[in-house]
Amino acid sequence: MSGGFEVGVFSFVENTPDPATGRLRDPSQRMRDLLEEIVLADQVGLDVFGIGEHHRDDYLAATPPLVLAAAAARTERIRLTSSVTVLSADDPVRVFQDFAQLDLISRGRAEIIAGRGSFAEAFPLFGHSFDDYESLFEEKLELLLELRRHERVTWSGKHRPALDDLGVYPRPAQAELPVWVAVGGTPASAARAGRLGLPLALAIIGGRPDRFRPLIEIHRRAAQQAGHDPSTLPVAVALHGWVAEDRRRAIDEAYPAHAVTMNRVGRERGWPPYSKAQFEASCALEQNLMVGDPEWVAEKILYQHELFGHRRTMIQLTVGSLPHDRVLQAIEKLGTEVAPRVRDEIARREASARA
Repeated sequence: MSGGFEVGVFSFVENTPDPATGRLRDPSQRMRDLLEEIVLADQVGLDVFGIGEHHRDDYLAATPPLVLAAAAARTERIRLTSSVTVLSADDPVRVFQDFAQLDLISRGRAEIIAGRGSFAEAFPLFGHSFDDYESLFEEKLELLLELRRHERVTWSGKHRPALDDLGVYPRPAQAELPVWVAVGGTPASAARAGRLGLPLALAIIGGRPDRFRPLIEIHRRAAQQAGHDPSTLPVAVALHGWVAEDRRRAIDEAYPAHAVTMNRVGRERGWPPYSKAQFEASCALEQNLMVGDPEWVAEKILYQHELFGHRRTMIQLTVGSLPHDRVLQAIEKLGTEVAPRVRDEIARREASARA
């Protein structure tokens, strides 16, 4: 990770109905559009693009490293990460190999954000019980870190066959493949990341961001108690958002697609219908949605930086199906208007604090 503040985009490659027509987009075209979005993000100076893993009919990215490898061959500078790898349901050996290969293709730009997943589909799909949700992640994260440290590994656990002095190849281009831990709101998960000396990726999908500040404090305190320097463990914040010419247009454009996605999940989980009034309220400065014109989005990132002292903001622009040309324009505004304003102001504040 670079020394300055980073701004990026992430996607779960939604394949949800168009809110205007009710029709689904052609999946092949959606993937081609996605690659164009990543290429543009690289060109306009964004720092990172993430692809998240899901195993549902409303998402297309079941294997993020495969998508990211296609993007790696088309980009030059942008870092390429999973915005979540559902490590609990996967094989850490295969995860490490996939991302090591991505790292080689991208010449050292790969990252892993490992998480437990917010949906249950992956567990039965790959032969696991959701009852083992916690122990699966803990054990597999341990193995992934062992694979990162050593070329030859001897290891045994409960959920995977043992390794007896086996070599795991290829090795990545980076000396140490970056591994972050994704946390949605569980203090124990934040503490685990700190104890292991791992960066924290905090997902703020709803509610006031200031409610999540204690998780970052738990992460830093656990790191310090375990002998790690918290200043070397960056924190990333991931949120939903949209950027348009003015705040009103941003709200009006983003809401219909956002509501389709939130209501679909809400029906599964027993949530009430998602209203536009609720959406607009969440766009306020102290709330979670990064929706507005470039100046407003930059102001919200800076407000959150005062809360968290984090080093990276990741915005999911495509919460639901939005027109590809407008997605490209949002990425361009984020890269050419929002990110420079945020980086310059944070650099100014930090220089002033050091003086």
